[in-house]
Amino acid sequence: MAETLSITDQEQEVIHGEFEKLLLSMKTSLVNDDKANLRKAFELANHAHRHQRRKSGEPYILHPIEVARICYQEIGLGPTAVISAILHDIVEDTPVTQDEILQLFGSKISKIVDGLTKLDGLYNKESNNVESPQAENFKKVLSTLVEDVRVVLIKMADRLHNLRTIGSMPQHKQLKISAETSYIYIPLAHRLGLYSVKTEFQDICMKISDSETYADIKTKLNESKESRNQYVDKFLAPINEKLKNTKVSYRTMGRPKAIHSIYNKIKTKGIPFEEIYDLFAVRVIVDVPIEDEKSICWQVYSVITDVYKPIPERLKDWVTSPKGNGYESLHTTVIGPDGKFVEVQIRSERMDEIAERGFAAHWKYKGVKDDHSVYDTWLENVRDILDTQHSDALEFINDFKTNLFNEEVYAFTPNGDMRILPKGATALDFAFDIHSDIGYKAVAIKVNNKLVPMGQTLENGDQVTVTTSKNQKPNEEWLKMVVTGKARSKIRSSMKEERRKEGELAKEAIQRKLKNMKLLSEENMDFLVKHYGFKNRPDFYIAVAQQKIKVTDFKNIPIENGKFIVVKIKTLEVPLVKEEKVTVKAGKNRSNILVNGEPVDLYKYELATCCTPVQGDNIFAYTNSNLELKIHRQNCSNATHLLANYGYRVLKAEWANRIGNNFVVDLMITGVDSGIGVIQSLTNEISNKLGVNIRSFSIDGVEGYFEGRISVVVINKDQLNLVMRSVEKLRGISTVTRIDKSE
Repeated sequence: MAETLSITDQEQEVIHGEFEKLLLSMKTSLVNDDKANLRKAFELANHAHRHQRRKSGEPYILHPIEVARICYQEIGLGPTAVISAILHDIVEDTPVTQDEILQLFGSKISKIVDGLTKLDGLYNKESNNVESPQAENFKKVLSTLVEDVRVVLIKMADRLHNLRTIGSMPQHKQLKISAETSYIYIPLAHRLGLYSVKTEFQDICMKISDSETYADIKTKLNESKESRNQYVDKFLAPINEKLKNTKVSYRTMGRPKAIHSIYNKIKTKGIPFEEIYDLFAVRVIVDVPIEDEKSICWQVYSVITDVYKPIPERLKDWVTSPKGNGYESLHTTVIGPDGKFVEVQIRSERMDEIAERGFAAHWKYKGVKDDHSVYDTWLENVRDILDTQHSDALEFINDFKTNLFNEEVYAFTPNGDMRILPKGATALDFAFDIHSDIGYKAVAIKVNNKLVPMGQTLENGDQVTVTTSKNQKPNEEWLKMVVTGKARSKIRSSMKEERRKEGELAKEAIQRKLKNMKLLSEENMDFLVKHYGFKNRPDFYIAVAQQKIKVTDFKNIPIENGKFIVVKIKTLEVPLVKEEKVTVKAGKNRSNILVNGEPVDLYKYELATCCTPVQGDNIFAYTNSNLELKIHRQNCSNATHLLANYGYRVLKAEWANRIGNNFVVDLMITGVDSGIGVIQSLTNEISNKLGVNIRSFSIDGVEGYFEGRISVVVINKDQLNLVMRSVEKLRGISTVTRIDKSE
């Protein structure tokens, strides 16, 4: 929420200067009334926000101006979106009404602003009447996709600027915003092809949730910057010589991988920073007519592989078959000077713009290669999911998130039509992807002319044939055979419809029975629902339809004056064992944890077993449904889900001081198995030299490599870091990483 404080004349000069810069940058894009509408939007927003400031203290109007700039310069949107971005907070935060926006700017801009206002309104007014207010908000965001994708793209720009300026917010709010971004905005940015936005989202979120690792990688990247640049120049020199002879207009560049991307490699491959070979990627971008793009890209590939030896299995051809988000590029990894592996990306200027800007840039070129784009297909899937009824917003979000997949698999119909599905998709997913009716009626599926189980996972290049029958119906087991949101939502929808029909038949049977018993009334129907422990009539009807309850049993219920009655039965009372309530005198804090500034010992709490926080870790408190507190690390593997969907249950938590209890931490250690002395060396370093207790130790060696898991007891994070650094320096040790219980 914006703070109230009038803007000074000096600040107004800055505000007008920023707007004029935006206007100047858009000079070539403005046609007809665009310039007049832009100025009108700015004057209206500037006046409406004149008493408001951001948390950082700067005039609030600078935020919508910057969001508008991001929309135009970084995402590639046009004047309509830029005007809407300037107005995006005006209806929510000022007296200006939606009707005024409609009268001043017309229906198109009014509709976009209305979409953005509804999103922010729902976000700010969290309700405790729903299980997850954030999920409800996400659903609203995603529902705008099929109406006008610009609403979501402006929301992306809004989120990007908020993240860039998030430093003025308290840490627990930063965590919540970071988790929401990781949970839905990052995968959505990927699906819309917004590579630059996605990368920046990932890096800022990592900086918030795991600041130490982020700072460590950033420092190492900066330290190696000069040598990296020298290597890129050395690598490109012979390539440039050969490319000049081709007469192709081109440019080259080398840039480091994003910090989050490097961290992922460290984590997934279990190797230290120093051993990652592809810290940077070299890009060759050609400026050629669209019809020549494919052949020229392969020509450049030929030149590069004449100079350096390629690694065949690392060749990725997304020029012939673009990714599901429209990404086109030819990737290869070659062995460069000094035996280093170098990834090279080859693409055209058009492909590069789409790769960086995604959706907006793609639509600029719409119709170039095909009338029905990858986005059209994807938006159809989104529409299918939106059109399907869900029991709650969380169910919807889970279905939708599978449509935001990173890795893909390409499968084909018998006619050779290609379908792009998420990695892990099954034969039954393929049937639903072709058409809902084919999925519903599927009885047998062949993959590469061989009959397979419907739940078989597809591989790249599989050809799939689906046999259908009009008598087939989806059942509960089918939900275990699919992974895509479309298939899951359609199966659930079909089952709900079947249950509804069964329920209607059961309702008629119940009414007939009650009529025969001369007990047919609304009051008696409600009694039966409550008597059998159901929350509503439809669930009761379905239970009868499934013969979990028999109408013949109604006669066993006592009746009085034409009504079912409750007969109290004397029961044996067993005293419950009460949990001992911990009472702590004011000022005492045995745990050394503060929650919202108070000792956590005032509450029922425990340290989360999934991430085992130790003193000194960045932490937060989560209130579960039993009103008990769980203390999690900020970079816990479950943190994103909890903070994104249940942010209203999260409380600020911090360590009170550096003196604390003992904490058990699991470490994974890998290295060279020399056959002798590994266990002795490790235990000597940890127990004897450092005086740290080892709780458990398991080690497994194979073919010169060993992997060990050690649980150590430490008093705080400083001692843990000392253990990890000391072990890492031992001869033969490759990596030492802290692991969550979930891993």
